Amino acid sequence: MEDREMNDPASGAGSETVARRRMVEEHLVARGIRDPRVLDAMGAIPREKFVDPAFVGRAYGDHALPTAEGQTISQPWIVARMLELAELQPPHRVLEIGTGSGYQTALLARLVERVFSIERVPSLLREARQRLEELGIHNVAFRHGDGSMGWQEFAPYDRVVVSAAAPRVPEALKAQLGEGGLLVIPVGGPQSQVLEVWRRAPDGAWERQRREECRFVPLVGRDAWQDERDTSG
Repeated sequence: MEDREMNDPASGAGSETVARRRMVEEHLVARGIRDPRVLDAMGAIPREKFVDPAFVGRAYGDHALPTAEGQTISQPWIVARMLELAELQPPHRVLEIGTGSGYQTALLARLVERVFSIERVPSLLREARQRLEELGIHNVAFRHGDGSMGWQEFAPYDRVVVSAAAPRVPEALKAQLGEGGLLVIPVGGPQSQVLEVWRRAPDGAWERQRREECRFVPLVGRDAWQDERDTSG
C-alpha cells in the first residue's frame, strides 16, 4: 500500500489528468457508478499508458480499444462496473484472470492489498508487468498460465475477477474462492455475455446474480473455450 501512495501516477497535472476527470464524471458517475474508491482509482490510473500509441487520443472515450495479440482493453464503464460489483476492500487478496494490458490489474492494485494476475499470452504478460513497474506498482504477482484453472498456490482468495468470457464458471475458480468471497465473471457465448456475480455463503452454498449484458474476448483454457490453434488433441 505504501508504494502506491508514494508513486501516485495521477500526481502530475496535464491534459491526461483533465481527461481522466472528465471520464469519471461523464462516463462513470453519469451512468451510475457510485463506489467512491473505484471512482478514485479510475481517476488516478493513466489509461493512456495501457493503450496502443495509435489510440492514445481515444484513451478516455467510453469504448473498448484493440491491443496486441487480438485482445482489447475494455471500455472504462464496464471495468468500473466489474470492480464495483466485486465490493473490493483494502485488505483483500484478489485473483485476476486475464492480465491483458495490465490496466485493470493496476486498478485492482490500488484498491486491494495483493493481486495475483494470470495471463496466457506471454508477450501481453511481459508488457503489462513492465507498465506496472514503470508506474511504481509492486503489490502484484504475475503468472503465465491457464486462467480457467486459477492459481491454487495462493488460494483462498477474497475475490476473483475474470476479464474474459467463459461458457460457464470454471470449477477451479469457485474452489479457490474463500468463504464469503465474490467472483465476477462474464458468462455466455462467443458474441455476447452477461456479467454474473457468485457469492460463496458460509455453509458452502452459492448465490448467483445476473447483471448487465457485456461483450468480452473469450477465456481460453482447459475449463473454458478451446484454442482453435491447438491441434495437439
